[in-house]
Amino acid sequence: FPNTNRNHQHKTKMVQGVQIKDGVIQNVNPATGELIAPPVAVTTPKELADVISKANAAQDEWSDLPLAERIALLRNGIAAVEPIAQELADTITKEMGKISAEAKSEVDEAVGLKGAWLDMVREANEDVILGNGECESVVVRDPLGVVVVISPWNFPAGEIPFLAVPALAAGNTVIVKPSEVTPLTGALYVSALASALPEGVLQIVQGDGSVGEQLVSSEDVHMVAMTGSSAVGKRIMEKCAQNLKRLVLELGGKDPMVVFADADLDKAASDAVANSLFNAGQVCCAVERIYVEESVQTEFEQKVVELAKQQTVGIPTEGGVTMGPMVSQMQLENVKKQVDDSIENGAKMLYVSDVPKGGNFYPVTVLSDLKQDMMIQTTETFGPVVAMSTFDGSEKAAAKLANDTEYGLASYVYTGDLEKGSRVARKIRSGQVGINCYSILSAQPKCPWVGHKNSGFGSHSGMDGFRSFSVPKSLVFTTNAPK
Repeated sequence: FPNTNRNHQHKTKMVQGVQIKDGVIQNVNPATGELIAPPVAVTTPKELADVISKANAAQDEWSDLPLAERIALLRNGIAAVEPIAQELADTITKEMGKISAEAKSEVDEAVGLKGAWLDMVREANEDVILGNGECESVVVRDPLGVVVVISPWNFPAGEIPFLAVPALAAGNTVIVKPSEVTPLTGALYVSALASALPEGVLQIVQGDGSVGEQLVSSEDVHMVAMTGSSAVGKRIMEKCAQNLKRLVLELGGKDPMVVFADADLDKAASDAVANSLFNAGQVCCAVERIYVEESVQTEFEQKVVELAKQQTVGIPTEGGVTMGPMVSQMQLENVKKQVDDSIENGAKMLYVSDVPKGGNFYPVTVLSDLKQDMMIQTTETFGPVVAMSTFDGSEKAAAKLANDTEYGLASYVYTGDLEKGSRVARKIRSGQVGINCYSILSAQPKCPWVGHKNSGFGSHSGMDGFRSFSVPKSLVFTTNAPK
């Protein structure tokens, strides 16, 4: 875990360079450098032990409630987020720099989960009767106990319900540890959701890696669901192995986009730019590697540059701004290092935008002629870079280049031939492949969100993902099962 120093009386480094001083998270606005109020105290080890105890005490009674009652309470909890939607969106922008429109969209989606999505969560947890009408078995689902949700800073309101709500619906109690980069966003969301639930069913703790380690290591925690880096995910998995805790890990990505010559190049270029730069590129399934068929390289690159020039980097609350700051100076330096390395090793800089003075602003950057062994082609960038190289147009080369990574979260194939697109997609080892689309926005709601290779373990979302927070149990009868 990042920083396991428990001495919070001094400054200690945490995720994205966030610091704590005298037991308080130094919550800094990435656009202005100003401290954000109110202060957020780090949960002490004693407080954390009490939270875990309270969660275990509440779990039996919560799981004894019928599924329909739990769903109804969760529906009320999600609805309770709506009155604070604007405050929540404004807090996202202050804490991590997301432009106002994107922050509002994130919150709106989180509130919208109270409808058909929550109905699917209910369906995934219902009993299933098997048999021929004379001899039946019933598959029921048992909760695991106490589930810890470790949520990320890049979607600090949107990601919590995708993990916490299915866990709660299954009859577990939940402890959320939001990223130390976005503690107020996490506190606002969890407080609203918890307002409709019995005491102890949903709680929040705050802090750095030492808080996460105490949670994950506790014998009284029974599952961990985390969205974050692959490095931290591996350390969590190691800790959980000692007690065979269940895990759901959504981790990093280095997601490829393949553009064949027969693709709709206008749409492909538009999607390439939009999905490389959304949220300043700080998205696990952002387009990070673009492979363009050689015969259309020049045309495609020209379209990309023209679209990139339409982007405006600036203060995220100002009108006309399409991209805000990077979340931290540390993240900015990481992106700069990769871009500088690529230029030093022969890549071409096709475009770089203007940026405001001050803050953690990084320019919209368009690169071409990238080589597979460059740092920017092998390491997760998480920044506003459109990174292009070419391939010979063969299906074999397309799949090989797309798979040339330790990651496998999402991938994208653009072609006018859907059969070809399907063949290539089936060869790519990633959890989702969008054919002429950005998969996470176009996937059917029952699709799971899963990472192959170093991009994850287990899955969340979709029917398979909803069931990750419980274990099946078969009730076997020699007669018809009771209704």
